Parts: sequence; C-alpha cells; structure tokens
Amino acid sequence: MNLHLLKSLIASLFLVLILCLNNDVEAQQTQKFENPKLTDTASWSMVLLPDPQNYVKFQRNQPILDVMMNWITERIDSLHIKMVMCTGDLVEHDDIVNPDGKKMDQTGQQQWKAVAKAFGKLDGKIPYITATGNHDYNIFSYTHKPKTTHFPEYFPAEKNFLNQKMLREVAPNIYGNNSLENAAYEWRSPQGKPYLFLSIEFAPRDTILTWARELVAQKKYKDHAVVLLTHAYLKYTNEWIEKEGYDLPGANYGKAIWEKLVYPSSNIKLVISGHIGGVNDARKHVAFKTDKNNKGITVQQMTFNAQAMGGGHYGNGGDGWLRILEFMPDGKTIKVKTFSPLFALSPSTQNLAWRKANYDEFTFKLD
Repeated sequence: MNLHLLKSLIASLFLVLILCLNNDVEAQQTQKFENPKLTDTASWSMVLLPDPQNYVKFQRNQPILDVMMNWITERIDSLHIKMVMCTGDLVEHDDIVNPDGKKMDQTGQQQWKAVAKAFGKLDGKIPYITATGNHDYNIFSYTHKPKTTHFPEYFPAEKNFLNQKMLREVAPNIYGNNSLENAAYEWRSPQGKPYLFLSIEFAPRDTILTWARELVAQKKYKDHAVVLLTHAYLKYTNEWIEKEGYDLPGANYGKAIWEKLVYPSSNIKLVISGHIGGVNDARKHVAFKTDKNNKGITVQQMTFNAQAMGGGHYGNGGDGWLRILEFMPDGKTIKVKTFSPLFALSPSTQNLAWRKANYDEFTFKLD
C-alpha cells in the first residue's frame, strides 16, 4: 500500500470516528433526563409505594425511604398527587428484640418508629393508605398465638388528619379492636368521580371479607369506584395466589379474595397489592391481570413491589422505585409509570431513573 493511500485511509477512519462521537453526543442530548410530569394538566395522580420492609430493617437504608417521601411532598402540586398507597410489609419483623445485624440491625420497635416517621413526612400534606403485610404480624409465632401486630399503635386514625377526614368505616382486628388494618375511605376526584378506597388485612379472615363485601354493596357506595388494597394477591405469573406457607387457619389469599369479595362485588374496579419479589429481577416484582366480575364488569388487578431490587433482601431496600398512576380527566384511563427518586438525584444515575419495560409503563381503563 502506498503512503498516499494509507494517509487517505487513516483520514477516512478519523472522520468516521468523529461522526460516531457526534452521533453519541446528539443521542445523549435527545435522551436528556426529564422529571415526571402529567400528560394532561387536568389529570390527578396517585403514588404507589412498594413494601418498605427492607428500607427500615437496616439503619443504613432508612434515608432512601426518606428520599422517596420527600420527593412525593415536593411534587404534590406539580403532579396533582391526591393519594399515596402502600402495599404493606411496613416492617421486616413486628416484634424482634435481638436482631443479628446481618438479616436486620433494627429491633421491631425501631423499625415501626422508622416507618411511622417516614410516613410522618406526608402527615397533614396528603392522605395515604397502607395495607398490612405478613411481616407486619408475628409471622414467626403464628402457631403459638394469633396474628398480632403493632400497626395500630404506630398508624392510628389520628396520625394524619387528612386520612381521618376521609375515613368512613373500620372493622375489628383479631382482638376485636377497630383499627386501620381494615378500613374504608371515601374521596371525590377533581372531576367529581366518587371513589372508595378499601384496605384489608394480610390473609383476611372470612369475617373481614364478608364485612368488605357487605360494605361495598351499601346503597351509599353503589356508584363509587372501589379501589381494593391488600398485600398478598397475585404471583408474578399474573395468576392469583392460592396459598402461602404460613399456618394461619381461615386465611384467604388472592384466589379466595377474588372469589369471596371481588367477583361478587359490582363496583370493585381496581385491586392493588405487593408481597412478591425476585432478587434483582424487576419482572418478578410485578403482575397485572384483567377479569370480569359476576356483572360482566372489568376488574383490573395490579401488583407492584421492589423490595429485592438494589442488591436483594440484604441490599439497599429497593432502589427507591415507586409507581405514578395518572388518572386522566375522562375518569376511566390510568397511565402507569415506574420511577426512582433515588436514581433521579444525581446526573450520574439519572439515566437509570425510569423503567420502560411494557410491564412498568402502560395504560389501562376502568369500566
């Protein structure tokens, strides 16, 4: 090869390299990070928080939950956030007094105080509803005593006056005391659409399912869109959970909740749950299922969790993932997006702040 030809080849390769670099820069510029925003300024939104147990069981992870709560309060106005819902498992262990430092380094009381303090950032600013999960009860003592929990102590009705203002109905827990383990809240959207948010305990008893079914059938709620919040409902395969490994007599899981409560109720339009997860596998933390109830009305069922993202069950607690549900002005369409305020904090990680898979960003409609 002569010298002139070699110089021409090198120049051509150099030009190609420059063009590639320019294209990369342009691609990065076109993919510039954007914070969440509404697609319609007349919409309102709900934020869905996954199981926070792995945030609060380690002192080192608790600030991540604070980041999530602070992000919510900062965007109440811009995203028209009207409700926050949490899928349960607020703590890892209800009453442990001797954590080993490896599985957790916080006692049960410390965990309850931490999660109550985190939700305290929302108190007086926005209403929130949380389910109770299996870890919120004495799961290691099920065969020795009833499923007790410190939830009523740390999440009483008066904790957030905005919750109390919406509260309409409560049912007795295992000891016969009324608590927010089973409660219904009434609210109207900015467009005037009436909603009833109904939260029921982990593995609800038959008496609770009967109470809930009779409640939503009342004449005063017949025109409400009922949103049911419970902890253990769907598997990541989009099938109902039929049983769990806990020795709980009379317990009901996903399939039984569907058959005894959701299917026979004409106005339950949306079911939300958590509980499931696979280590560092986003797909195994989520599920979605659509079915018709006994009136032929569509029921949308969505599970969202993130507890084993960010390093597994002994990692950072879930990478800060949450979901934003945008309720469109038509009162039927809901747009779902999955976002991490933790990754969004720094320009060096903002490219990770959105999850765009079809199971993380999608749209569905309510009947």
